[in-house]
Amino acid sequence: QVQPVESGGGLVQAGGSLKLSCVASGRLFNIYTMAWFRRAPGKAREFVASITKSGDTLDYSDSVKDRFIISRDNAKNSVYLQMNRLKPEDTAVYFCAARTGTPYRMWETYASWGQGTQVTVSS
Repeated sequence: QVQPVESGGGLVQAGGSLKLSCVASGRLFNIYTMAWFRRAPGKAREFVASITKSGDTLDYSDSVKDRFIISRDNAKNSVYLQMNRLKPEDTAVYFCAARTGTPYRMWETYASWGQGTQVTVSS
């Protein structure tokens, strides 16, 4: 089982960009579907994006589609989230998660989680 560790969060103005990184320790990273979730203050955890083990299938929530890009580098055991045209409503703790098998949007189906990285977008 892999253990993800996120980095790259911070404070950015609305309209700006940030790139989150997630490095997963452990073996066989290339068999895992990887995903990003986020939790805003007072709200439930929500799906952001996912990428299959080979990187050939991507999925995005409607709220980030056309603004965020998920990618992965299996040689580096890493997955990334490029966030563009950020909005104040993107403010949240962002989590990297891993699961084997088909990607799902339900956070309960992901077995491995990082501690999260805070993203704050000022208006």
